[in-house]
Amino acid sequence: MTDGSTLPAEYEHTFRVIREQVTATRHRVQLAANAQLVHLYWSIGTVLLERSKSGQWGSGVLNRLADDLRSEFPSMKGLSVTNLKYMRQFAAAWPEEASIGPQLVDQLPWGHIRALLPVAEPDRRARYAVAAVQGSWSRSALVHNLRTRVLERSGTPPTNFSRLLDEDGADLARQMTRDPYVLDFLAVDGDLDERKLERALVQRIEETLREFGTGFAFVGRQVHFDVDGNDFFVDLLFFHVEQLRYVVVELKTGEFRPDNIGQLSFYVALVDGELRRPAHAETVGLLLVAGKNDAVVRYALGASNAPVGVASFDLLPTELQRALPSEAQLRRALRPAEDAQP
Repeated sequence: MTDGSTLPAEYEHTFRVIREQVTATRHRVQLAANAQLVHLYWSIGTVLLERSKSGQWGSGVLNRLADDLRSEFPSMKGLSVTNLKYMRQFAAAWPEEASIGPQLVDQLPWGHIRALLPVAEPDRRARYAVAAVQGSWSRSALVHNLRTRVLERSGTPPTNFSRLLDEDGADLARQMTRDPYVLDFLAVDGDLDERKLERALVQRIEETLREFGTGFAFVGRQVHFDVDGNDFFVDLLFFHVEQLRYVVVELKTGEFRPDNIGQLSFYVALVDGELRRPAHAETVGLLLVAGKNDAVVRYALGASNAPVGVASFDLLPTELQRALPSEAQLRRALRPAEDAQP
């Protein structure tokens, strides 16, 4: 390996050039994917808007449609009944698809578009859509500017943010990069290996439960939660019938990262808040990873207030350890599932 003292003189410049090319290309891909997603949502909304005129497409039908769509496209988020209603509002707010492009709506992340839907006046809605793109507003900035009527007070759109403020100028691109709808829509979200592992585990659920130990009942895979219009999916959900507690299982085929604990802790809190009943014990979480540094795991678990474990559970209270399979059991359960991946 070449060390820093022997690098060519032009190395730093070359690195910066390539970095800028990669960043610019990623941004263009995100914008193009986002535009396709926005137009797809508009098309779905248009169909739903037309069907709603018959008076037979109420919440019950939409609930069934959302369930069927999620079954058909299990790795695609954004198909909740709440989001379908937003799509219908979107089509009503912009009746002509041809106006979406000129008003820069298809350059906005879906969360931004949802923030614009309550605006009743089409002209005002269009002005804020353009300003949000040109000014690289984050969603929170857009909501704030709508509430404070910044365009009405200033008279002209403040479009110099991206030129004067580098950090804020990149905010919109980062928002799109983090938008789960875009990446799930493209099916390149980096979770495909986890999805294969989930399918393999579910296909052999009896063997998996046997390896996990007595008392486990399978609740579901990619269990959906709708939180104020935002979609979240728990990889695998079990219920321990002896301890009367839910067990959230998240799968990561890569090395353990501290932020994995934050995601799992959120899902534990979500299951606790949405599914747990008074008679149930506290929900626990389990993270299965391909590899881990025990010291990093201990620091990450020590900073978490949620009852979660990462393959070895010595930091958990004894009663919670009993609700989770041992590391040896997990390895036996996972090995055939990994072998079964296509």
